[in-house]
Amino acid sequence: MSETSTKPYLLRAIYEWCTDNGYTPYMAAMVDGGTRVPMEFVKNGEIVLNISFSATSGLKMENDLIRFSARFGGVSRDISVPVDNVTAIYARENGQGMAFEAISRNAGTQSADELADDFSADEQAGATSSAPTLTAVPTTHNQHSEKDAADDSDNEPDPPKKGGRPTLTRIK
Repeated sequence: MSETSTKPYLLRAIYEWCTDNGYTPYMAAMVDGGTRVPMEFVKNGEIVLNISFSATSGLKMENDLIRFSARFGGVSRDISVPVDNVTAIYARENGQGMAFEAISRNAGTQSADELADDFSADEQAGATSSAPTLTAVPTTHNQHSEKDAADDSDNEPDPPKKGGRPTLTRIK
């Protein structure tokens, strides 16, 4: 007998933690042939969904599939996401949560781009590789010269005060 994955249990735990603390749980998932989501909201083969109680109806987080109904542009849609496709679950307000590596269940499934039919035949023929690539993004701090850094120090706001309750300051 094979061991059950811990992933669905961790997803349910983070979801419960978010709702218990008043946070809005968001779920990111890879989109493939086994995923039923509105394709117009898929970006780069991934979709981010608000799975809070107020945004969903009939949420079922099972060991192999997450199913619910949600409204997109005022139209109710049935959503189903395989647990293997979930890449993250987190609180929108503070970003705390957990990220996962998506498991490709079937190598022969269509990609989200093919399912959405967004690309023309010419664009698909021009693509040499479907594998995503990562590139480094230079930070703006490293690009400043010492003179610019000295000038910027006068424009930087004061760091936030530590401790106490936050206050709202009205500026007219």
